Amino acid sequence: MADFRKDFIAFCIEQSVLKFGQFVTKSGRTTPYFFNAGLFNTGAALERLAQFYAKAILASGVHFDMLFGPAYKGIVLAATTAIALAREGRNVPFAFNRKEAKSHGEGGELIGAPLAARVLIVDDVLTAGTAVRESLDIIEAHGATAAGVVISLDRMERGEGDLPAIREIEQRHGIPVISIASLDDLMGWLQNRAEFRQNLNAIREYRQLYGVAHHA
Repeated sequence: MADFRKDFIAFCIEQSVLKFGQFVTKSGRTTPYFFNAGLFNTGAALERLAQFYAKAILASGVHFDMLFGPAYKGIVLAATTAIALAREGRNVPFAFNRKEAKSHGEGGELIGAPLAARVLIVDDVLTAGTAVRESLDIIEAHGATAAGVVISLDRMERGEGDLPAIREIEQRHGIPVISIASLDDLMGWLQNRAEFRQNLNAIREYRQLYGVAHHA
């Protein structure tokens, strides 16, 4: 596991973004952990989060020319990740969409740089994949090409069928889905900490029920 992945998991726990216990997801599953990226809600936390996104993007080797953030969470993530990438020596444009197209002023559904060339989508997590599919439609409508999707945590869960939404997107659209860390990384981090043994066992059981094999 890359050091930045370990550091990211520790950071999520420190910020209470990643919690352990019993939580019910939208799908009705009772999960032993809960990840809420909305709790990265201070300047310092956002700056650090963006650094992790930049590290994951650069480590992946994905070829891209600009960033796109789907409204709403993706707006902040794309903007701050663009800043973090610039600090790493990779200055790229970014854009985001409005939920509703604006008819006055500058108008349109997009704010920021024009969508062009290879566009990397930046979002928090990927469950049903609806936001990503909407982003892909927007990118295609502007004559650009999707380079991939980058998210914070890959839960490595099956969707309604046998495949997770991540794998469905990769197969259907031929683009990579990059994550800062995955459930495998989380379990590896917990394994070395005796105080989290009970949480690790609960996650193992949950993964047997709903998990998928690791994918590159």
